[in-house]
Amino acid sequence: MKKLLWLAALLWSGVVRADSVDLLRDFAQNVKSGRAAFTQTVTSVDGAKKKDSSGQFEFVRPNRFRFSYAKPFEQQIVADGQKVWLYDVDLNQVTVRPMTQALGATPAALLAGGTLDKEFELKALPASDGFEWVQASPRIKDGPIKLLRVGFKGSVLAALEIVDAFGQRSMLRFTSLEQNLKLADDIFRFTPPPGVDVIAQ
Repeated sequence: MKKLLWLAALLWSGVVRADSVDLLRDFAQNVKSGRAAFTQTVTSVDGAKKKDSSGQFEFVRPNRFRFSYAKPFEQQIVADGQKVWLYDVDLNQVTVRPMTQALGATPAALLAGGTLDKEFELKALPASDGFEWVQASPRIKDGPIKLLRVGFKGSVLAALEIVDAFGQRSMLRFTSLEQNLKLADDIFRFTPPPGVDVIAQ
């Protein structure tokens, strides 16, 4: 009897792993565009400090996306397929980098890129907090991101946890996700406002 229970548990865990990883693969393959509201909580390594922000996320595959932060500070991160622009309104500064340098194994690549299995090793995790979780570990081990966890509610993207190379954690929670909608091309174009300092990297 114990052997049968052990075998059933082993088979069940294998099914869960396959299903949860497939949720992410299906999202990457079948959701070509999307828009969602998000909240983000950044927690320091010791867990003592937390910073909250919120905004809207939009993307069109491959490699076009926009993070528009509204609170507490206005900031935009825009990728047009060739370059990634980071506009800090308070600093009156824009930083621009080539897409090949800025994307790589990043959260944006995970959500809006086109090379999921090339950039990440995928592993299912136990369900928790009402989410089905998939761990995505960058294949490049010395990059700025240590690991990512993607959470789904049913088949809907609901959360993304980021652990950077220093151990700092960022948790994004998505709401009101719209999938495969028509988004205007100019959403993913960025022109620096007059008088803004532009720093090319």
